[in-house]
Amino acid sequence: MDALSGHPTFPLLLCAVLWTGSLAAPTHCYYNSKALCEHEGRQYSLGESWTDRGCLLCTCLHPVGVGCCDIVQRPVDFPAWCEVRVEPGSCQVTVVQSADPRLPCLPGGGEWSPNQGTLYNGLGG
Repeated sequence: MDALSGHPTFPLLLCAVLWTGSLAAPTHCYYNSKALCEHEGRQYSLGESWTDRGCLLCTCLHPVGVGCCDIVQRPVDFPAWCEVRVEPGSCQVTVVQSADPRLPCLPGGGEWSPNQGTLYNGLGG
């Protein structure tokens, strides 16, 4: 472990592995030097990857640990009265109303709040 982690190209290798497949948008990545290359009872070898129910894509970096990146691209521009929901397993993202998660937030330029009861599209009058 010490021989590989002290190698001058190790940081470049680690960054390349953690960012592979996630170049389209910024994402959060994590590295655990003490983690084992095992998930749900299956052993993984160097370079093999798996996705867990928390929507993390993990890669075995044996013998130096495991690197994981969040594969969900979460929306950042939505009304304050809405929230992001991520379906475990499928990693499907939806933006729903906080007051009633059965209802989606409306896309586009319209602003609607459950407190207002109507859709305001910014046209005035």
